[in-house]
Order: sequence, then C-alpha cells, then structure tokens
Amino acid sequence: MKLKDAVVLVTGANRGLGKAFAERALTLGAKKVYGAARNPDGVAIPGVIPVQMDVTSPDEVKIAAKRCHDVTLLINNAGIADSRPLLDAEAEIAMQAELAVNLFGPLRVTQAFAPVLKANGGGGIINVLSVASWINTPFLSTYGVSKAAAWSLTNGLRHALTEQQTQVLALHVGFIDTDLTRDLDVPKTAPGEVVDKTYAALEANAREVLADEISRSVHQSLSDSPEIYQLPLER
Repeated sequence: MKLKDAVVLVTGANRGLGKAFAERALTLGAKKVYGAARNPDGVAIPGVIPVQMDVTSPDEVKIAAKRCHDVTLLINNAGIADSRPLLDAEAEIAMQAELAVNLFGPLRVTQAFAPVLKANGGGGIINVLSVASWINTPFLSTYGVSKAAAWSLTNGLRHALTEQQTQVLALHVGFIDTDLTRDLDVPKTAPGEVVDKTYAALEANAREVLADEISRSVHQSLSDSPEIYQLPLER
C-alpha cells in the first residue's frame, strides 16, 4: 500500500490525529483525501474533501461509502474516551458509548468500505488503537475495554480481508499531544510523528506499528513480565 496516488478516507478528520493523517496524506502524494466527521463543517483542511459521517449511524456510513466509491485507504480514527472508573454507577453507560464509537464504528465502516476497497484493488485499512488495548488502569478503564475489543476486531478483520488482498494495520500509541489530552500531565507524542511512523509502516507492509516508547515498552513487557497487567500505565 502506497500513499502516492492513493484515495484516502479518514474518520474523525476534524481535529487531532485525524486531521494530521489527512494533511500528511496530501503531502505524501495522495490523489484525493476525504475527511469524514459528524460535522463536516469542522473539516477545514485545504485540499481535503469534507464528508458527513457519524460512525454510529448506519445510514450515514452507507451514504459515505456510496459517495466515496474510489477509496483505496481507509483510516478508522474516530474515537471517544471517558475517564469513569469501572465501579462507577454510570460506567456501563460510558462503556456503551465508547464501544459504539471505538468498536462498532470501525466494524460498521469497514463492512461498508470493504467492497469499495476490493473493487479498487484491495487497498488498506489503518485502525487507530492504543496502548490501552493491552493493559487497563483505573484511568481510562472503560476506554481500555473498548480498545481491547477493537484490537481483537482488527486482528479478525485482517483474516477476513486477506482473500481480497486488503492490508490491515493496527496503530498502537500512548498519549498524543491533541485537544483530547490537553489537561493531562503525561508524556505525549506529536501527532505528526505518529502519522509519519504509521504511514511508513503501511508502506513497509507491516501489520502493526508501535508509535511511541510506552507502546513499545508495554508490548515488550507482555512477553517478558506477565505482571505488567498490574502496573500503572506510567511505567
């Protein structure tokens, strides 16, 4: 999968990492970039085509897939996060909302665009996951559940799409320096750095990219020390 002459669709392209993915795709030679968002007016990126798409709306996803019939690279970036503890009285409500966007959103969008990618030669999919796909902590605990499910979904989709030669790349990363993490006093990685590493991994035909030090450290520790599951994310 190459970015040059690709036709890219990025969900959640109105800000943060999604915006960085859209902008960088253009500089790498993408022929066309669609920026999908619940409010397409918020996609104000020169050269990017705004698209109305709430990933929780089956109708909007189907309409977008019909309109954007030339897509060769799908980036499932749209996501939400809640800091509610698992034992909070409203944890189930928070988790349902996160699963709707972070799990069922990528599933729904991929189901709609898989035939589009197949018709255009196979193409690729990037699923934006998290270091929280592997470990869960009191902070962002319901979010971690949704991202762990999305990781499993990504691995399953990779098998499901092998026959049509669609490359599926999982992006794992810790905290990114965006509006979402503005108030968090933690180490953060610049969105541009995450995007560059991800696109490089895509073009290298990788299945997984570990975009920062914490994702690499935790990934290694899953094999080296099972007790990683009981350690804080700051490790």
